[in-house]
Amino acid sequence: MNQKQQWLKQIPISVGHYLSGFVDGEGSFVVSLRKRDDHTMKWQVILAFSVAQKDKTVLTLLKKHLGCGKLNQRRDGIWIYLVINPLAINERVIPFFKRFNFLSSKTKRNFSIFSKIAKLVDNHSHLTSEGLKEIIRLREKLNEGKGRKRKYSLQDYLNSLPENPQRLYARPRVFRKEK
Repeated sequence: MNQKQQWLKQIPISVGHYLSGFVDGEGSFVVSLRKRDDHTMKWQVILAFSVAQKDKTVLTLLKKHLGCGKLNQRRDGIWIYLVINPLAINERVIPFFKRFNFLSSKTKRNFSIFSKIAKLVDNHSHLTSEGLKEIIRLREKLNEGKGRKRKYSLQDYLNSLPENPQRLYARPRVFRKEK
């Protein structure tokens, strides 16, 4: 464990495993896409880790031990613990759950995919066409099954690409019929 992760040693083992088990059943790892004209690739990748509950006790404990994120209450009274800062996800959330592993194969799989995407974002791969395509491909495998909703798919991204990336700023050619 390196110097940056000393905080992990401070977490009592029983508390770490309890929180991990709680998140295993109630947590969510999500990667969203937004169209953004002000971004290099015209797409923004948003990483999110969240847990929602009526009682905020465990969520407060999560926030305390992870040392990041926000705790908000929805209008219906449900509390949400949310981490969307990519740096916090890479330096806090991922190391925590690598130390305090999940038991269910479904959450292990989703966490593994989420971690790969977070690493790609941390390496700025989302700022290249190939990197963004890889992130979206991985995202397609995240949270598979009933109830999953996606506003944008890999096909939406591919359809948004210019026909010839080497002629990005060129005017379209007009071909005239020969007489």
